[in-house]
Amino acid sequence: QVQLVESGGGSVQAGGSLRLSCAAFGYTYSWYSMGWFRQAPGKEREGVATIDSRGSTTYADSVKGRFTISKDNAKNTLYLQMNSLKPEDTAMYYCASTFLLGVAALTPSSYNYWGQGTQVTVSS
Repeated sequence: QVQLVESGGGSVQAGGSLRLSCAAFGYTYSWYSMGWFRQAPGKEREGVATIDSRGSTTYADSVKGRFTISKDNAKNTLYLQMNSLKPEDTAMYYCASTFLLGVAALTPSSYNYWGQGTQVTVSS
């Protein structure tokens, strides 16, 4: 049993920053990948950033240079530092993890466990 709990969302002005956290509870060994995904109203869920068990990261082109994904293994916590936020970043952000091997990192269907989401709203 694995539970993921996101926090850190909120409302900011364009150009501002937020840091999202995802705390993992239960069996958290042997992740292949953990990541952040987002979904805006009327749009498909999309991958934002992922980090695998070895620390290798993958970013969507739309957030490269602005967002940074990291993890603290001792605390079983995943982070997403979001800088230079834009209105188009407005979405519900979800934390996810997978035990599957060799999956496409930014593809939502590759992930087994999901948090409930945290809302990020960026005003212009």
